[in-house]
Amino acid sequence: MKTSPNHIPVINLPSLLRKVIKAYALKAGIRASGCELYRIGRSRNWQLKASFEQLEHVVAFIQDSEEPSWQWLVNYLMSQRQALSHDELIRIAKLKSDITVNQLMARTDCTIAEARKVIDELEWLVE
Repeated sequence: MKTSPNHIPVINLPSLLRKVIKAYALKAGIRASGCELYRIGRSRNWQLKASFEQLEHVVAFIQDSEEPSWQWLVNYLMSQRQALSHDELIRIAKLKSDITVNQLMARTDCTIAEARKVIDELEWLVE
């Protein structure tokens, strides 16, 4: 996974359309979440440019779908997601003010130490 100049991750999707059925519906759902999905030249490979929240929407869309050929993409996207910076973790935690350490860890795959540090900082900001 690469990062674009404005810090939005770019995930390579090799042979995307050869691995799925109902590719048009999948592409439409991905684009509906605000992600950029584009083909690399004339190859069979694609790239997905998406923020953390957009990736969450894509994963939820695929998990809610009834299409079994799309499910591999959930695992692939989760494995390609890069570790979030401390500032990004704080931004995500601020969006849900009552988030717990366990919820933050489950949502972002951060460590318990990172989650505790973020929650502690947010609690100090409130007081």
